[in-house]
Amino acid sequence: MEIKMIITSITHIIEGKLLTETHITVNGWVKTKRTSKIGIIFISMNDGSCLENLQIIIKKNVYNNKNYISKLTTGCSIKVKGLIKYSPTTKQKYEIHATNITILGWVKDPSSYPISPKKHSMEYLRKIAHLRPRTNIIGAITRIRHKIIYKIHKFLNNHGFYWIPTPIITTTDTEGNGKMFRVSTLNKNHLLSSQNKKDFFKKDFFKKETFLTVSGQLNAESYSCALSRIYAFGPTFRAENSNTKKHLAEFWMLEPEIAFAKLNDIIKLAIDMLIYITKSLLDERDKDLFFFEKKKIKNKIKLNKLISSNFEQIDYKEAIKILKKSKINFKLPVHWGIDMSTEHEKYLTEKYFKTPIIITNYPKKIKPFYMRLNKDNKTVSSMDILMPGIGEIIGGSEREERIKILDKRIKESKLNKKKYWWYRDLRIYGTIPHAGFGMGIERLISFITGVTNIKDIVPFPRTPKNANF
Repeated sequence: MEIKMIITSITHIIEGKLLTETHITVNGWVKTKRTSKIGIIFISMNDGSCLENLQIIIKKNVYNNKNYISKLTTGCSIKVKGLIKYSPTTKQKYEIHATNITILGWVKDPSSYPISPKKHSMEYLRKIAHLRPRTNIIGAITRIRHKIIYKIHKFLNNHGFYWIPTPIITTTDTEGNGKMFRVSTLNKNHLLSSQNKKDFFKKDFFKKETFLTVSGQLNAESYSCALSRIYAFGPTFRAENSNTKKHLAEFWMLEPEIAFAKLNDIIKLAIDMLIYITKSLLDERDKDLFFFEKKKIKNKIKLNKLISSNFEQIDYKEAIKILKKSKINFKLPVHWGIDMSTEHEKYLTEKYFKTPIIITNYPKKIKPFYMRLNKDNKTVSSMDILMPGIGEIIGGSEREERIKILDKRIKESKLNKKKYWWYRDLRIYGTIPHAGFGMGIERLISFITGVTNIKDIVPFPRTPKNANF
């Protein structure tokens, strides 16, 4: 009678979801291989489904007359058929006693394989971004990213939100800083033959100047003004010439928008969501988190503190007073009206409060035009959530729903009011108080894993002078 093989993943075997003596088929890549004195071959393999490797035992009767098995090296892809057994060692609970090995893909030159079984620097791994997912650290980051995104969708769905796919190609500048990537099908010959900029774009695909979006917020607002609770989630693009650990030209943003809401409503939503995500990761991705713990990042301690944190809330002017009283000679001098830098955020979160903090009511001059103007005419009803070690992770505000004030803010920001005609309509036809925030996914992952360079968080980073792969 033919034995039926169960095709499974390594994580199912490691977690004991299959009984011992079960006939299984598992696929993956060779991590290491060694041969004992009595001729038994031990292969450690991984399929990316979990952090742990699976040990494969290949006895002589399996590989006799199959010399190719002894030639396996790190990186080869294989299919293993065999029996699940309890392991006699303490390193792992289960192992596979192979009955058959099929080579799916060889490493043609083992000496040149970039992911050899040794420690590699993160800088080196960025040069081989197409192969670095095979390392433990990038695999762990990827699984944590997936869990975070899944939990975000679940959390918002449970709170009555609808996901809105906002456009990636846009004609409007949400942030009002002009740092956008232009989208065009034209080449330099068209530009040279055009008398002016207006004529140039008439020949373009959309017959007008278009860009990659810096935020889906403005489009998302139109749906919150009809469906009450919605969120945008997708890639956003910033043409900022900032090649730092915290900046990317392409990154993912979560942007919930709530109708009939005030600032405190979005603050509560943001905190509840962060705590929900953190608890879920501690419960469901504990082994991946422990990997970073072993690297002395201490992120699990940090995450447990987050769950019990009170999230200290202060006004912007109070934050400025605290920074002034510190008597620290900051590189950027402290005064009311500055856009606080990383050194200011680090002092407030890591030295003064030693906890996540929420700063509210920023000066209008350093915030976008769409934020609701406060009664003092100097500040806007806004908030930033700052985390120790990472800085700003969430930024949000009440949205300006008063058409006259919105028009004034658009003018002050030196934006073309005509381009925002549809956004203004929302303030003309049944305007409502509403609020929302944006959260950078990569910055959240950086905080959770403790991996400080955001280039190591995203699979294929886009930064100034770098668009490889």
